[in-house]
Amino acid sequence: MSIVLVRHGETEGNATRVLQPAHTPLNARGMRQAECLAERLRDFGITQIVCSDLPRAQMTAEPIAARLGLAVEITPLLQERNFGDLRGTPYAEVQGDPFGADFIPPNGESWPVFHARVAEAFAYVAAMRAKLAHGHLLVVTHGLVCRAIIARHVAWTAAEPAPERFHNTSVTILAPVPPYTVHVSNCAKHLTPEDLPVGGAA
Repeated sequence: MSIVLVRHGETEGNATRVLQPAHTPLNARGMRQAECLAERLRDFGITQIVCSDLPRAQMTAEPIAARLGLAVEITPLLQERNFGDLRGTPYAEVQGDPFGADFIPPNGESWPVFHARVAEAFAYVAAMRAKLAHGHLLVVTHGLVCRAIIARHVAWTAAEPAPERFHNTSVTILAPVPPYTVHVSNCAKHLTPEDLPVGGAA
């Protein structure tokens, strides 16, 4: 049994490097990516799915759930970092680095608030995995959430540094028990060259 961590498919906000509004859906490339991901995971042995409540994550989970005949459990704990009033703003128009350590988006989440929520989200995921009698738990979430989980909640044993950016629909596989060793990281081998991700982090 493993925890399978997946970033959502591409959106227009990703492609054009915009801090995304909460309601942003997948674009056409993102929908193709989600279908490719669903095909990759069809025979993987997933028996439960938990997902961010934002549309781009739910749209990524839906083709997988449909192939496997599974329901999707939704939680706001797995949402992307909330950039508040800056949502909808191109990265290039933000005053300062929106991903910088000291950057606090107006009416959004500071890094400490975001990391506290991700810690709660990972505890939720770990508890769900512990109750799973068999198979793998699929977690569909967002780029900065993936990065925070890898940086703060798992054991990274590879010689190379952990990824700073997670590809759209990338697959990261964690051991099912502490210290949640990473077995596969940021893998997008299911994507064709034309569907490889091109856009922004969140």
